[in-house]
Amino acid sequence: MATETYTPPTADAVRTALATVNDPEIHKPITDLGMVKSVDIAEDGAVKVAVYLTVSGCPLRDTITREVTTAVSAVAGVTGVTVELDVMSDEQRRELTSSLRGGQAEREIPFAQPGSLTRVYAVASGKGGVGKSSVTVNLAAAMAADGLKVGVVDADIYGHSVPRMLGVDGRPTQVENMIMPPSANGVKVISIGMFTPGNAPVVWRGPMLHRALQQFLADVYWGDLDVLLLDLPPGTGDIAISVAQLVPNAEILVVTTPQQAAAEVAERAGSIAVQTHQKIVGVVENMSGMPCPHCDEIVDVFGSGGGQSVAEGLTRTTGATVPVLGQIPIDVRLREGGDDGRPVVLTDPESPAGSALRAIAGKLGGCQRGLAGLSLGITPRNKF
Repeated sequence: MATETYTPPTADAVRTALATVNDPEIHKPITDLGMVKSVDIAEDGAVKVAVYLTVSGCPLRDTITREVTTAVSAVAGVTGVTVELDVMSDEQRRELTSSLRGGQAEREIPFAQPGSLTRVYAVASGKGGVGKSSVTVNLAAAMAADGLKVGVVDADIYGHSVPRMLGVDGRPTQVENMIMPPSANGVKVISIGMFTPGNAPVVWRGPMLHRALQQFLADVYWGDLDVLLLDLPPGTGDIAISVAQLVPNAEILVVTTPQQAAAEVAERAGSIAVQTHQKIVGVVENMSGMPCPHCDEIVDVFGSGGGQSVAEGLTRTTGATVPVLGQIPIDVRLREGGDDGRPVVLTDPESPAGSALRAIAGKLGGCQRGLAGLSLGITPRNKF
C-alpha cells in the first residue's frame, strides 16, 4: 500500500492567510501595514510568525495573537503555530502613520477636504437634558447596524457621556502622533473622557476646547467613514463655532423636546447656521409623548408641537425647508440602554423609541453627498 507523502505549507500560502487578519484598531490587513516581521516554516509543518505591534503594551496583543493563530492554522499542511510579538521602531511607526494619511506628512482634517464623501452631522440642542446624546448614540448604532461605517466625536467636552452610553470601555492607542479610537457596536468613538482620570471635570477655556476638537478630527485615525456624528454641547458656544470653522460642510441636526420653552432655545441654537453658512438637515423631537400604562392614550408630558415649531422657525430664518425627521416617544428602555451601554435600537429595535430612531437613522444614512464642491481631477482642454 502506497504511503501518502507529507507536503509542508508554503510561505505564500501562510502569507495569504495572514492577509485575512486585520489589525483590530486600524482595521486593515497586518500584511498591508508592515506588521508581519517574518514567517518561518519547519519541515514538520510547524509555523512561527513574528508580528510587529504598533506600540509596546498594545491592549489588543492577545486578539492579534489569537487571530493570527487561527488564520495560519487553517492552512493545509500546518501542524502548529507559534506567534512571537515585537514592537515597531520609531521609523517604522512614522512610515505607518504617513501611509495611513495617504503620504501626507502634515495633519489635516479629512472630512473638511473637497474630496471627502463622509456625511458629517453636528447634533445640536439649545438646552441640556433634551436627550441629544441619547439620540446621537442610537443614530450611530442604528446606521452601523445597517452596514455603514460610522464614527462619533463626543464634542461635549464638559458633559461627555457618549462612551458610557455606547458601551465603549476601551482606551485609545497612540501610534506616533496618530490616535487609534476604540469602538463598540461597530461605531468608532473618541471622547475627552478617555483621557481624564476617573470622573474628573474638564476646566478649559475656548482655545483649549478648539484644540481638543481639532485633535479629535485630525489626529484620530477614522479610516473611510460613511457618517461622522459630532455630539455638541448645548447652546451656541465655542465648540459650535469651532465645528463651523474646522468642518464647514457639517450639517446641523437639531434636537428638542415638545416643550415650547425648549423649542425656542433650540431654534436659537439652529439659527447659528445663518452665520456659519451651514445646512440644517432637520429637527428631531425627543420625549414627544408617553403611552399611558393604563389606557391607549398618549400623555404629552412635555407638551406638544415643539419640534414642528422649531422646524417652521428655522425654515423662515434660513429660507430653506427644514423638516421634522421624527418624533421619539418617552421610553424607559431608551434611558436604561444609555445607562447600560446598550442602545435601544439594538436591544429592542421594534420598541416605539427604537423604531422612531431607526427611521431617522435610515433617512440620514441614506443621504448621499453630491458632486458639488468635489474635485474631479479634470483639466479643461482647448481644442482650437
